[in-house]
Amino acid sequence: MPKRVTIGFPRMFKEPGEKRVFLPAFIQYLTRFADVYLEEGYGSRSGFSFSDYRRGNAHVFSTDRTDAFQKDYVIVLRSPNDDEFIHIRPGSCLISMLHYPTRPNRVQILNELGVNSISMDSIIDDNNIRLVENMYAVAWNGLEAAFDLLELRWPDLMRPNEPFKVVVLGTGMVGKHALDAATKLGNVERNERHIQLKGPGSVAIFAGRNISSNADQMERLLRQADVLVDATSRRNTARPVVPNEWIGWLPEHAVIADLAVDPYLLDHKPPVVRGVEGIPQGNLNQYKFQADDPNWDQSVPEGIPSQNRRAVVSCYSWPGIHPEACMEHYARQLEPLMEVLLTKSYGGLQEEGGYFERALVRAKLPPL
Repeated sequence: MPKRVTIGFPRMFKEPGEKRVFLPAFIQYLTRFADVYLEEGYGSRSGFSFSDYRRGNAHVFSTDRTDAFQKDYVIVLRSPNDDEFIHIRPGSCLISMLHYPTRPNRVQILNELGVNSISMDSIIDDNNIRLVENMYAVAWNGLEAAFDLLELRWPDLMRPNEPFKVVVLGTGMVGKHALDAATKLGNVERNERHIQLKGPGSVAIFAGRNISSNADQMERLLRQADVLVDATSRRNTARPVVPNEWIGWLPEHAVIADLAVDPYLLDHKPPVVRGVEGIPQGNLNQYKFQADDPNWDQSVPEGIPSQNRRAVVSCYSWPGIHPEACMEHYARQLEPLMEVLLTKSYGGLQEEGGYFERALVRAKLPPL
């Protein structure tokens, strides 16, 4: 009998608010094709025990962290730290959100170590549509947080006389969901209550590159915006879409909803800066920042202009705010992809293969 393929699931040691793990049903699905090894304690912060995962299945095992990294395939939602890549066996395959375009150092390390990889965020179909994504949750969770802050100023968002105005920068998938969420105050339940109370409502507009690059037009938009949404995908990550100077055009009560959440990587070539200059990057521990938040400067590198400040909502992992719903969503998207990968193998994937096979090929680690 041929040896079964093995899959390791190490735990994510991120901020305490990060509680996402792959759920028991997904683990059971994978045992059709492989033996699955969970790091001891996997899922415990979300209330799952090893028994919840095993369910009497002889192909599910508990192991230590080092061994989980030594399997044929290693699956972890958010990328391990760079110094953890050495624990992955050369020739095996890491499956994670690796963000190749904005993490060139990560690409270099994996290549040098001889580790293969599939980046979940790079799995795209023949029309360049991502197959593993939760853009809906990014937009709705971000806009929900933004309107939460506005509601601190206007309970039930009962501002007299005029609707709330939302400006959405970026017309891609996240931007389209953000437009929908903005017209519903970031939360369907809140929106229904608002309608019953006969509140002022909200209006939202899109702005693409032909507007966002025009300072005069942007000034007109920002001066009337209650919420500014960054849902952009930039061609040049070395330049912000909204320079810090422009933030001064926003009303004092305005909220910036950072949905793009690009990092500051100033030592990279080319460097990566944030789409809205001078704002902090949040995470699942803290994703709401008032303009006078004491943690602001800890997230903004020295030398980046940040004197103009407004309230900000920003989270590196917006879908993680509702972890179980997020992971059920990812599992549905990953199942057909994992079946192809585990039956074909990483080395057996072909560009001329089927729909999911072609998508996986596009997500392979790019060479140096």
